[in-house]
Amino acid sequence: MKEMIVNDLFFGIVISFIAFEIGKFIFKKTQSPIFNPLLIGTLIVITILKTFDISTDSYFKGASIINFFLGPATVALALPLYKQWNLFKKYFIPVMTGAIIGSFIGIISVILLGKLLDVDKTLLYSFMPKSITTPIGIEVSSILGGIPSLTVLGIILTGITGNVSAPFICKIFRIKHSVAKGIGIGVASHAVGTSKAMEMGEVEGSMSALSIVFAGILTLIWAPILKFLV
Repeated sequence: MKEMIVNDLFFGIVISFIAFEIGKFIFKKTQSPIFNPLLIGTLIVITILKTFDISTDSYFKGASIINFFLGPATVALALPLYKQWNLFKKYFIPVMTGAIIGSFIGIISVILLGKLLDVDKTLLYSFMPKSITTPIGIEVSSILGGIPSLTVLGIILTGITGNVSAPFICKIFRIKHSVAKGIGIGVASHAVGTSKAMEMGEVEGSMSALSIVFAGILTLIWAPILKFLV
């Protein structure tokens, strides 16, 4: 009976959906950034797989369908750019400056820390694209010779960290301008961080969404160039 269930095509989709919905429910009840729906959902899925000794291959048979839609989701990032085109033109220089410097720092910080801790090159390649959206990050990781599954882990952890810490960082460093907040969050913690930016305000959310697009494109450029430093 167990084999029939776990080998079903919809098994991975169903438990992913249920786990995320539970995460959303907990977050709504607590209103604490620590209980991020993505983090809670991920922990629930891991717990289920471990508890019932279900292989990741069985889970991924259905979950791969979700992965398939990451590609179209990346293309859909053009939508916020189109909707906020006037805002982008107005703040073109801050957006591009933030995306260029932020994407560079995001990669170089991983390389320097990895060198300091003597981390294996493959792991470094895997975590170099940690600050961009998942579909682009996976492609960058593959190009560099990293492990895409580790890249996804790094992206998730980076996004959750940004989502949780963004308000505190803005407060500590007295970042008050809505545009600056949005650019910083979007470049540093992609879509998961952007969800927090949208809670902070419409301008913050819009600028964060715009920054995701350019940070992803620039990381595609920076990563192969900076690879020689690894």
